[in-house]
Amino acid sequence: MSEPIEVTQRDAGALRISVRTAAIMLAFTVVFTALMAGVYVVTAPLVAASAQKEKLALIGEVLPSALFDNVLLDDWIEVLPTRELGSSGAVRLYRARKNGEPAALVVEAAAPDGYSGRIGLLLAVKATGELLAVRVTEHRETPGLGDYIDPKKDKNKTQPWITQFSNLGFDTVPQEGWRVKKDGGRFDQRAGATISARAVTNASGRALAWTLKNRDKLFTLPANSRFEDQGSKP
Repeated sequence: MSEPIEVTQRDAGALRISVRTAAIMLAFTVVFTALMAGVYVVTAPLVAASAQKEKLALIGEVLPSALFDNVLLDDWIEVLPTRELGSSGAVRLYRARKNGEPAALVVEAAAPDGYSGRIGLLLAVKATGELLAVRVTEHRETPGLGDYIDPKKDKNKTQPWITQFSNLGFDTVPQEGWRVKKDGGRFDQRAGATISARAVTNASGRALAWTLKNRDKLFTLPANSRFEDQGSKP
């Protein structure tokens, strides 16, 4: 009769070990989750602040801070996919104001036809119609050949290729002139890498035209609202 009792005691011991192990694992999980939550609470504001700083630095490359006095990152419009902007998803457009008056629009756009694929762009367009500046935000163009579209990669540091678009509008260069010289337009390209220059030039002209077409409505919409150009879906 002692054998069944011995088995029962052994099973009870194994059960106690299993319960203790499960309790330890549960405690570890609770503590780990609490620590991760605490780290997130502490770091989330820092990460958000860093992202905002990076975005403002990028915007600062196309829009001088002296031209606006509003909180730029709080005054945005979500633009739904738009053919002229080359966007397949929603993008943000920021509205710069000076003394409460419209000053400029900062627009995200893209050239889908770069040599190695999509080229991301950021443009600032003055309320009066001039393209203040354009910058490449992302690309995969050939290093040392087509990547001169990015001023950081352009070997000409005195006058990078992309600065030729600065402070121009359709009153200075008609819309049909927003092409590279090889295609009969106004803008230079570099030998051996025309496709990259063509993509950025054409996309800049399209984005400028779209912005001017919708400028008044974009400035009057409530902040943080959506805009959809019914005639310009991809």
